[in-house]
Amino acid sequence: MVTPRDCEDARDVMKPPMLTFEEALERLTAAGAPLSDIETVDLMAAHGRVLAEGLRSELFVPPHDNSGMDGYAVRSADIVSPGTRLPVTQRIPAGSVGSALAPGEAARIFTGAPIPAGADAVVMQEDCETSGDGVIVQSVPVKGQFIRFRGDDIKAGDVVLPQGTRLGAAEIGQAASIGIARIPVYRRLRVALISTGSELVSPGEPLPPGAIYNSNRYMLASVLTSLGCEVSDMGIVADTFDGTRAALRAAADGHDLIVTSGGVSVGEEDHVKPAVEAEGALEMWKIAVKPGKPLSFGRVGAAAFVGLPGNPVSALVTFLMLVRPYVLRRCGVAEVAPRSIRLPAGFDWKTGPRREILRVRVGADGRLERFANQESSVLTSCVWAHGLASVPAASRAEAGNLLEFVSFADLLG
Repeated sequence: MVTPRDCEDARDVMKPPMLTFEEALERLTAAGAPLSDIETVDLMAAHGRVLAEGLRSELFVPPHDNSGMDGYAVRSADIVSPGTRLPVTQRIPAGSVGSALAPGEAARIFTGAPIPAGADAVVMQEDCETSGDGVIVQSVPVKGQFIRFRGDDIKAGDVVLPQGTRLGAAEIGQAASIGIARIPVYRRLRVALISTGSELVSPGEPLPPGAIYNSNRYMLASVLTSLGCEVSDMGIVADTFDGTRAALRAAADGHDLIVTSGGVSVGEEDHVKPAVEAEGALEMWKIAVKPGKPLSFGRVGAAAFVGLPGNPVSALVTFLMLVRPYVLRRCGVAEVAPRSIRLPAGFDWKTGPRREILRVRVGADGRLERFANQESSVLTSCVWAHGLASVPAASRAEAGNLLEFVSFADLLG
């Protein structure tokens, strides 16, 4: 039986060659020149921003040898056998500095406190017994044990965070650990988001006959915001050529990037492609990928342009797999490729002339499970899935074959 999918694949073969997924990804990534504008922000406001200059430490971390345990600082040579008793001559809490330790003495010490001169080991308190004004050490220490040495983590002069680092909790903590309170970052990418389609209605409004709620508007705004962009919602544009041109002109003013969804195919009501060509230039259109073939890229005025398909799965998948690296590169991020792993398929799948991106989840046995309905309008598949698996064009994946898998957690983080 001939299916609609077979007919679509046959039409693809008869048409002029489309850009491959790899070609499109290479072009988009190469076009993503970082913004030149740099601003300085407080460390507390730096989450998700991108470092515009490498950060070099001017100090050692830790700044001094310190104890890794609550216990007793000792000279290891003074303890040759378990049961050795030493007088405790001082108490050193974190934040204070003790005096030099004489031979045959011990110092009560707490985690993070500086190691006193003369001491070369710490015995944790669980291996000690108090005895009047002294301590009985029940284990023989090794020189250097439970001491965190000066510069073990960072040495003065080290570059602790390179340019292009996207700042998360660990990176911000690292900057704080070397005493930096304000940090140079690229300004946020300004993105104008346009939804096209006379059938679209915003959630919360009555739904007339023939209309659908606009899911792309909220989905794409969420993704762009999570990547650190400053998003301007330009609303819904009806399916008219003049209206689409006017919306593109307005969006180009004051924005670095225009992202549209819908209207990029070849139907009589698809006006985005000719409108972009009238207002600017279209550099890329139609990719050999499923879903998402009508993805387009170009320029309107001084703003870059990305046109996404209207079906919600197509819009999300093509954005995450192809546009996301471009956006991150524009934001100044150095490493833009998502982390992928190879996992065995738990299903059979045959592709046509386009690479196919499947919505999948990782099963209890470690194999990838495929959502039953892979149509590009079924957004439920993305809610159900853990991520995306890629199957090359004109190939067959069988159960047990390894597939490239990228999790939504990595793509959306």
